[in-house]
Amino acid sequence: FSLQELHGIFPWLVESIFGSLDGIIVGWNLRCLQGRTNPNEYSVALDFLDPSGPMMKLVYKLQAEEYRYDFPVSYLPGPVKASIQEQVLPECSLYHNKVQFPSAGGLGLNLALNPFEYYMFYFAISLITQKNSPVTHHVSPSNSAYFILVDTYLKCFLPTEGSVLPPPSSNPGGAIPSPTPRSPAVPFSSYGMHHTSLLKRHIAHQPSVNADPASQEIWRSETLLQIFVEMWLHHYSLEMYQKMQSPHVKLEVLHYRLSISSKHHGSPAQSSYQALHAYQESFKPTEEHVLVVRLLVKHLHAFSNSLKPEPLSPSAHSHTASPLEEFKRVVIPRFVQEKLYIFLQHCFGHWPLDASFRAVLEMWLSYLQPWRYAPEKPPQSTEPLPRSVSEKWAAFIQENLLMYTKLFVGFLNRALRTDLVSPKNALMVFRVAKVFAQPNLAEMILKGEQLFLEPELVIPHRQHRLFMSPTLGGSFLSSRSPAITDASFKVKSHVYSLEGQDFQYKQMFGAEVRNLVLKLAQLICQAQQTAKSISDHSAETMASQSFFSWFRFTPSEVNGSYTGNDLDEIGQDSIKKTDEYLEKALEYLCQIFKLSEAQLTQMMMKCGTAQDENGKKQLPDCIASENGLILTPLGRYQIINGLRRFELQYQGDTELQPIRSYENAALVRLLFRLSSLLNHRFADQMEVLCSRDDFVGRLCHYHLTNPQLVQKIRYSPVVRDRRSQNWGPRISLRFLASYRTLISLLMIYFLASWFSVGPVGCTFIILIGYFLYAVIMTFFFEGWKPHEH
Repeated sequence: FSLQELHGIFPWLVESIFGSLDGIIVGWNLRCLQGRTNPNEYSVALDFLDPSGPMMKLVYKLQAEEYRYDFPVSYLPGPVKASIQEQVLPECSLYHNKVQFPSAGGLGLNLALNPFEYYMFYFAISLITQKNSPVTHHVSPSNSAYFILVDTYLKCFLPTEGSVLPPPSSNPGGAIPSPTPRSPAVPFSSYGMHHTSLLKRHIAHQPSVNADPASQEIWRSETLLQIFVEMWLHHYSLEMYQKMQSPHVKLEVLHYRLSISSKHHGSPAQSSYQALHAYQESFKPTEEHVLVVRLLVKHLHAFSNSLKPEPLSPSAHSHTASPLEEFKRVVIPRFVQEKLYIFLQHCFGHWPLDASFRAVLEMWLSYLQPWRYAPEKPPQSTEPLPRSVSEKWAAFIQENLLMYTKLFVGFLNRALRTDLVSPKNALMVFRVAKVFAQPNLAEMILKGEQLFLEPELVIPHRQHRLFMSPTLGGSFLSSRSPAITDASFKVKSHVYSLEGQDFQYKQMFGAEVRNLVLKLAQLICQAQQTAKSISDHSAETMASQSFFSWFRFTPSEVNGSYTGNDLDEIGQDSIKKTDEYLEKALEYLCQIFKLSEAQLTQMMMKCGTAQDENGKKQLPDCIASENGLILTPLGRYQIINGLRRFELQYQGDTELQPIRSYENAALVRLLFRLSSLLNHRFADQMEVLCSRDDFVGRLCHYHLTNPQLVQKIRYSPVVRDRRSQNWGPRISLRFLASYRTLISLLMIYFLASWFSVGPVGCTFIILIGYFLYAVIMTFFFEGWKPHEH
């Protein structure tokens, strides 16, 4: 094919691989392509899309001719799309000199992208647009072709060792030129200071862009990372997007809106209102999306930690440091920090309260622990005790203070609303507590908070953003930050750049957050007791389901109630894990926040006061009033989440209670009619017999009456007006409808036939045995009702 033909089919080929932007064309469905299920297609796709494969060779070939391809602005992330449609150019250099007016008959704005950018835009955005792809089998995101390709591209263009491999070139001795600046085709209100990028600064003295191979590695690395970050982490509200802009940007936007409104005699706020109205994106990241972002975070930590130690002489550094080394130095604070913080805040506030939050949690914890991806990390097997966090990470912790403190508070608020009896939820609390309990970490976070709270004489509002904000105009690699020795100023700059000057900081080790931790500790104690209750109940249930349980007659058969929990199905092993996770989590929280033994003992006693006399069942939290027990908000939460429940028991006429699963419905109705007939016909005679003072009267009174039993437990938060219910002497034959009773009688008749005892003789023996049993029970016990079982 000629270059012109390849140029024509390139957009079609990219769309055929990654799918259309509207999601209608699925393409190769790389997110669901796995080697286990489709080994041939899987290997072919990876070989074809490899950084040194045929597809990338085509990209570089077209790149050499400086072709451009249109990418619709309407498919960009919501805030960027709204900003461009409002004719305000985003600060990210990725969009500079690329926005084009629609051609004649066109429908909207487009970005004019070079082949490498066009390919990577489609590759990155396919993770967002292809959400509803048809899946016929279970897919593991970390084993998909898409996940492997992301990892491959990161390792190729952001290498932790060596330099980026040069692109293959069809020109002998030449390299593919980096994109040249183009004049904007539409007048935009830019964001002020557009510094030259590190790439342009590094090659400014070169006579040709082909003469310096370092320019290629920086250009491709910077472009790849900018595209990944923009496509995967740039999905939040327009208000947040506007809040993130620096003061000089807001002033530029205001001047632009005033000029537009004066031309059209409209309201200055009209443009902003229309943009806000147009931005209605409801962004719900998937678990796969979060896993890919975590892969990006982990690799960026490894990439940044592979930075060579700085030479002692600053002047020597300026002459010897390569562009890739400088890129490693600023890659996280300038590219990822701000957008990842907003992304995590969105997830913490909108993710469902279920176990799928584990993916978000692990991504957050991966970012908080850059030392895990440092080259000097020793093997875990040789160090059973947790490592102390080195002081060299203090600067990272201080410059990411909100990542540690504010998001920790957000996690506390989530944990207080989850069911900690669930092993998966207990594991998440354990993971967070274990990470923050690493030796020396809490002290460094506290030091960062103290630096932020230090009083200052003058607050240079504009400099807060000019020094530390990741949203500087032009490239993120525009220039190195000046050497700032004031640690307090750096922490304040970080907080103000992310949250604004009017942000009210909530101290992680302050009284308010400490109270939340105490509430969580109390909830952990309650969850441990609930798990123990479930474990005991499960053991009792298993014992009652044994073979000999068919011959047991207990009062719970008639007056029994459902006292289990939906978590009964998790099994004894999971309950044991839950208890272990919660116990260790509580221990770690005590280490982090210096909780005393006295406080823990007081919480344990407070949790234990709600237990009833059997020591197992716990009642929901409630208060006594003149109308009975009233549930508190905590009690409602406990019932909704299955942490506690009232023991529900039938308290009406035992003859009229619902038919149980272990009873024969036809026999229950038949025996009820027979009992009612006998009771109606012989009521007076039974009354006379029960009123006698001799042994016969006591025997009849024991077997024919149903005295109101004094209940020692609370059944319901509503107290009903229960007057003494006395239905008089009566016969109850309902116990004969129980399957257990029927099977027991059949087995007795079967055993009696072995000894040549007929049915009549066996019945007579049973009646004699029952009479002797009744006499003994009359003498010794008068509280149990054997005829009702």
